[in-house]
Amino acid sequence: MTEQQFPWQEKVDDVRSKGILGMQLYVILTTPTDGMGPVLENMGPHLAYQKKLQDEGITFGAGPFADDAEEFWQGDGMVIVRAASLAEAGKFAAEDPMHSSGARTFRIRPWLLNEGGLTVKVRYSDGGRDIL
Repeated sequence: MTEQQFPWQEKVDDVRSKGILGMQLYVILTTPTDGMGPVLENMGPHLAYQKKLQDEGITFGAGPFADDAEEFWQGDGMVIVRAASLAEAGKFAAEDPMHSSGARTFRIRPWLLNEGGLTVKVRYSDGGRDIL
């Protein structure tokens, strides 16, 4: 059996024509290049850069991956960004101090957000909030 391929833009248009969100995002998968030492050394500037992207409305979500047994963090992570193109997402990734320093390398995958949801609970009494 031959594997079928579909043009990406046709997939996007098809989803949207069915009334599904079809929000184009970009997933930056980031991996250490030389162990945890350089990753930890660049953590401060990396987090400051990630906060800047967040404050500018670019970051959709970001965070580290645990290993398969949920016991350790080995330096891998993911950042999902709002960008106009793969090239723009690449610019955001390349400017991350974690990548520009060589501590991590990255791969970018276009991603279409179709389903899911987010619930935010705000408590008036103590000003607390939960994201569910």
